[in-house]
Amino acid sequence: MNTSIDLSPPHCDYFAAGVCRSCTFIETPISAQLEEKQARCTEFLPGIPSEAWLPPVGGGVRAFRNRAKLAVGGEAGDVTLGILDREWSGVDLSECLIHENVIRSVTPTLKALVNDSGIEPYLVPKRRGELKYVHVTANLSSELMVRFVVRTEHGLGLIKRQLSRIRQALPNAVVISVNLLPEHKAVLEGEREVTLHGEALAMQLAGETQKITLHLRPQSFFQTNTQVATALYNQASQWVDRIDPASVLDLYCGVGGFALFTASGATGSRRVLGVEVSEQAIRSAKRSAKEAGIPAQFFAADATDFAVSLAREEMPELVIVNPPRRGIGEELAGWIERSPIHHVIYSSCNPASLARDLERMPSLHVKEARLFDMFPHTGHLEVAVLLERVSAAQVS
Repeated sequence: MNTSIDLSPPHCDYFAAGVCRSCTFIETPISAQLEEKQARCTEFLPGIPSEAWLPPVGGGVRAFRNRAKLAVGGEAGDVTLGILDREWSGVDLSECLIHENVIRSVTPTLKALVNDSGIEPYLVPKRRGELKYVHVTANLSSELMVRFVVRTEHGLGLIKRQLSRIRQALPNAVVISVNLLPEHKAVLEGEREVTLHGEALAMQLAGETQKITLHLRPQSFFQTNTQVATALYNQASQWVDRIDPASVLDLYCGVGGFALFTASGATGSRRVLGVEVSEQAIRSAKRSAKEAGIPAQFFAADATDFAVSLAREEMPELVIVNPPRRGIGEELAGWIERSPIHHVIYSSCNPASLARDLERMPSLHVKEARLFDMFPHTGHLEVAVLLERVSAAQVS
């Protein structure tokens, strides 16, 4: 029996018809995509020697995306779930092949539920209507978190009245919520979230020493490719175990992925602390640590403010940073540069901002680096680097 994975370019009817071009490079072989991304990393990060680059981690060809962000178009009773075109008309992408199979299987059901509710899609040009997006996240057990993004309390009420039907039609939806986005702006969700059913979606990941479950609440951030995210966390854990620091500080820790993975592999009394501005994410991280018996602690605060306020005796031996696209910025990079911290693991979704931050930390040199193809068929990528402090004598 042939058990090899098919990595040939998939045929996408939406791309072929020109109705969706989100997967810009879907007709390019995945090997060529990886080569191009590696070349781009090398271009942005010329200071990293070629021997420091580990083999890239591929992200798959189809059914790899664990989250669907479905824009709602059409009209009440005849909606589309997918994207909006340049004229703001709805384009249905129910059969999008990059979504995990369970998401594809429930998209027609979601569309039928929305149609039956009679809720009016939000019309961007007219700034009228209610339902803006449906977000669906899946875990490896095919459980779902379903979120409806509406404009007003009226939309919230319409979804509430459909709750029993939604639960009956989607028995594997362990979390159902409504997000309110009253403003007319190009964002995917608002600040207010009303949970109608459940609490968190359990994302099961395989660590080097034990399985780790991250609990995602409706507004929690998690990487969109579960397999690649697991590889990224395991890589960081390997780096930390090799260095074996007594203390680790995980800044921008989210729901605790890096902190939990690096703490679970500790053989001694390693102290691991995760810091994240979202209190909801910190609650999830604390729950994961408690359930797994992992001795990691978590604190809700701004990453930069927390770091720069540390006393000298509180400095960790190793820092992990996983910032948004803008990078860690001048203040935090300057703090790391001036600190006695000997090792840094920097995970970045933007090689350009990573390059800027590395220039701000000239005392730290890249020991190893690795590309993670978190977003196949697009130009986006994740890159992680292990930084080690060198003395002035070593530099000279």
